[in-house]
Amino acid sequence: MGSNGKVGDKDDIVYFGNLKHRSGGITHLGDNLTGAGEGDDEQIIVDLSLVPSRITKLVFTVNIYDCIARKQDFFQVKNAFVRLVDMSNNKELARYNLSGNEYKGATGMIMAELYQHNDEWKLAAIGNGVSVNGLGEIVGSYA
Repeated sequence: MGSNGKVGDKDDIVYFGNLKHRSGGITHLGDNLTGAGEGDDEQIIVDLSLVPSRITKLVFTVNIYDCIARKQDFFQVKNAFVRLVDMSNNKELARYNLSGNEYKGATGMIMAELYQHNDEWKLAAIGNGVSVNGLGEIVGSYA
């Protein structure tokens, strides 16, 4: 997002349909639809030094694809979690467990925001579960 708090260009949105930002600063490593396997099922790698200066905020979200048709929310997904990790030291900066009663009806989450403040990147851990019909609704709130 730009300094106005809005997404300026749809090509700035990195997700399963656009895996890499044109700057090379943000890369989604692919969409795991089953959750099978060990370790993190999906990863997004951010190199803040490559993010264009016109972008002053990055919003990290998670949502259940096609949740309405599948009649699914995070309450039904076992062992679901999201986390933000500083890869330089492997330190976990934020973690939210998405399974459990508090996420009944939640089909998405605004996880965290990285934003520019006085020429430094700062982290705001949010963890706000939302009921949306896909990523488009989350993005729409920032358009």
